[in-house]
Amino acid sequence: MKNLINQILKFGIVGFFCFIIDFGITTGLANFLGVHYLISKFLGFVISAVVNYLLSIKFVFTQKKEMDKKKEFSIFLILSAIGLVINEIVMYVCIDGIYMHNAPLQGLLTSETMVSVSAIIATGVVMVYNFISRKLFLERK
Repeated sequence: MKNLINQILKFGIVGFFCFIIDFGITTGLANFLGVHYLISKFLGFVISAVVNYLLSIKFVFTQKKEMDKKKEFSIFLILSAIGLVINEIVMYVCIDGIYMHNAPLQGLLTSETMVSVSAIIATGVVMVYNFISRKLFLERK
């Protein structure tokens, strides 16, 4: 149990660092450069996912010794692609599904703020998915 708690803490630290990368790219591109929020989120997610992979393999999860690096990275890419789809769906639901059809919410939050809030929500949802999926598929048993 102590090892699992330690691993979750390490995962949280790596995740927070990668969140800063993802959030910075997403909000920077969308809010300051006018790039569509789904494209911004895609780019932020992909860049932070690569950094997350490198840090997670080095500091969080013990590698499966019997798995070669190509197979391991292929599994990581598949898991990340699923995470990206979840991420984009959450962003779309938050912005196009809820915000754009809710005048009171639009009165409370600017569209830029909603992109930021949605990015945080999407990251939280995908973080749980990432931990569980990587623990199941990439960690040595």
